[in-house]
Amino acid sequence: MRSNQLILKCYAKQEEGEWVAVCLDFSLAVQSNSLPDAKKKLEDQIHFYVSEALEDKIYGLQLLNRRAPVYSWLEYYYIKLLSILTHKPSRVFNEKMPMRPA
Repeated sequence: MRSNQLILKCYAKQEEGEWVAVCLDFSLAVQSNSLPDAKKKLEDQIHFYVSEALEDKIYGLQLLNRRAPVYSWLEYYYIKLLSILTHKPSRVFNEKMPMRPA
């Protein structure tokens, strides 16, 4: 990781034929028909969310410190553990986000 990047914890899961991708650090979620599309949608949503939060002078800091609930973090670590134990490709991934000077 470069020193000018922020690493966000994310995971994806399949629910009723749809893929749901979640960013734990900002409590964001998207859904799609495919895993790659869900990841792309989540990446786009994260960039839009952060851009909007940085422009909001009143609530921006609160928005950037919004974390997912505990059960989502537990699900993240459960999925990560399962991928290690079963040697299957992980649905846990990190989004790298460039940081810019304030």
